[in-house]
Amino acid sequence: MIDNYEREQKEIEAIQLIDDAEELVEKGEGEKAIKLYEKAAQIYLDLGSYIRLDELYTRIVDLITQFKTHIQAVYRLRNILRKTEELKLEDISAKLYLQLGNIANKMLDWETAADSWERASNYFYKIDPEEYSNLSSILLMKAGQTYEKTSLKDKGKHLILQAVMKINKFDELYELEEKRALHFLESENLRAAANKFVDIAGYFKKALEGLDELLDEDVPEESRLNMKARFLHFIAEYQVFAALSLEASKNDEYKDEIKKLGLASIELFKTTISLLKEYLIKQKGEFDQEVIMRITFDTMLLSMIQEFINEKVLEPIDYLLENTEENKPLFKLIKNSPYFTICERIKKVGVMDSLDKLGKIHLGHFEKIKNSLISYFT
Repeated sequence: MIDNYEREQKEIEAIQLIDDAEELVEKGEGEKAIKLYEKAAQIYLDLGSYIRLDELYTRIVDLITQFKTHIQAVYRLRNILRKTEELKLEDISAKLYLQLGNIANKMLDWETAADSWERASNYFYKIDPEEYSNLSSILLMKAGQTYEKTSLKDKGKHLILQAVMKINKFDELYELEEKRALHFLESENLRAAANKFVDIAGYFKKALEGLDELLDEDVPEESRLNMKARFLHFIAEYQVFAALSLEASKNDEYKDEIKKLGLASIELFKTTISLLKEYLIKQKGEFDQEVIMRITFDTMLLSMIQEFINEKVLEPIDYLLENTEENKPLFKLIKNSPYFTICERIKKVGVMDSLDKLGKIHLGHFEKIKNSLISYFT
């Protein structure tokens, strides 16, 4: 236990170290100055006095970023971060991760840069979701786009999607609205469920409109195609869920609305399937399995909605497989997808006689929605 006298002496020592460090900075001796700042910071840490730490670490980082060797800067920042995270000094850790991301980016160390910006984003949002909402979203977008340059491309796509939703301020609202839609479905309030699904589709439409402005110019074209397809995919999906909710009500008054929603979704599915095929065909090396699942999932929903509205706009399987026959690995992966199997069954026996098979396929977070909708048709 440190008594008051000893604490006072330690604080005087820390102040003296800071004064000495400032003099060294003026002389251009940054390396020596940093060591003194770090000693002063350690004293405050030992005393449990964190008030001046933010100022001290900011000063240290300012000097570190002037280092000619970025590797040394990264090493020092990581050492400081270990301390701030152990002590749960989240506001300081947020700023340090932001700087670490900037330095790693200059080093072309994409993975470290992306990871640091993602952590900074999470810290800022945790500290104050309202004040740091924009900064958190921007950092998340930077992280996602930077992950796109690494082997962690799937994570990059996920973070970009999350960032766009945050920027448009419907990330939390989207989850809440989907829960409400499910509640209405399960309580047989099908009109209200359809309205909620249409609302969710509208959120994604709004996000899609501003997507190009949010993506940096150096984002690869194939990634842009993928992101655009992802948003179109969500819009079409939720419009289909809305149409199926109204169909399940067996109310003839909704016939025109169901057809309108269905036809709009079919056009969107045509676009997403085309975009995703273009993306897949351009891929080198292993194909993106998540995209394989999405393109066949969209084809399955396209097959279903055509039957429900009794409109044969196109042959879904032919449209999906067009221009893929020459790419045998891609052709094989598509045909091996469980959703493709459902498409074949719908073509053979119709959608109503395919619901048993559809019920056995897991649809991730759509599982409860799927099960609830199927219950109305079986």
